[in-house]
Amino acid sequence: MPEMPEVQGLVDFLRGRVTGLEITRVSVANIAALKTYDPPVTALVGTAVAGAERHGKFIDLATTHDGDDAAPHLVFHLAKAGWLRWYDTLPATVIRPGKTPIALRVALSDGSGFDLTEAGTKKSLAVYVVRDPADVPGIARLGPDPLDPTFTRDTLAALLEGRRTQIKGVLRDQSIIAGVGNAYSDEILHAAKTSPYALAAKLTDPEIDRLFAAMTTTLTDAVAEASGKPPADLKDAKRRGMQVHGRRGEICPVCGDTVRSVFFADNSLEYCATCQTGGKPLADRRLSRLLK
Repeated sequence: MPEMPEVQGLVDFLRGRVTGLEITRVSVANIAALKTYDPPVTALVGTAVAGAERHGKFIDLATTHDGDDAAPHLVFHLAKAGWLRWYDTLPATVIRPGKTPIALRVALSDGSGFDLTEAGTKKSLAVYVVRDPADVPGIARLGPDPLDPTFTRDTLAALLEGRRTQIKGVLRDQSIIAGVGNAYSDEILHAAKTSPYALAAKLTDPEIDRLFAAMTTTLTDAVAEASGKPPADLKDAKRRGMQVHGRRGEICPVCGDTVRSVFFADNSLEYCATCQTGGKPLADRRLSRLLK
């Protein structure tokens, strides 16, 4: 799933590449991906892209028409398996609904454009055409952005207070902290030397200090790594930067222990027992059931 750093990389790329260009055509290939009907998607045609912003893991393309700031926004969330495929010259081929991974195609006035694509059979990519980004329910529910200058160590402490839930889940909850997902929560907790199963409300002041520092450093470094890269290069950059996520069975670069996984229904977490859990492997319910 694209998370804050990759989404910010896409936003930076789009801001530099499409701002000022007119949208000449919008083609919807997967009608289930389009979550709004008013304004219609055709309202984007003839508008010029005024800018690009990130809200959590949502991308927001603002448009303008004859100086009208009330022109619609194209907002999209790439979900778990979605991506943006950029073309300097947009293909002339007609996309056929149901026969392609393409959900949406946007053509621009200089001949360039992009597709929103989604791999696999489970379709979760979401596209919205709205008058205000806050009209998107997922954006309206977002918690604070951890890279906002107003997000401090005390902000984090206040968010954790009273939450008797595992810190891994708290970091991934978009209504609590915006933009962090499965991969970067693994990376943040590894850098903070914190168990993913630790209860948020039970973290001590020194543990919160470490968590805030790890979150800030991990996300800042990842955003910097994504900056300036075209969409085609962002996924590989993300993989290269991972210390534990997606590296089950490999050696922890900090201590030399083996990176372990815990599996769930539709994802997994990765951690280092030596760095994070005092050397004790975490219970894996899936493996436990297989051994019964």
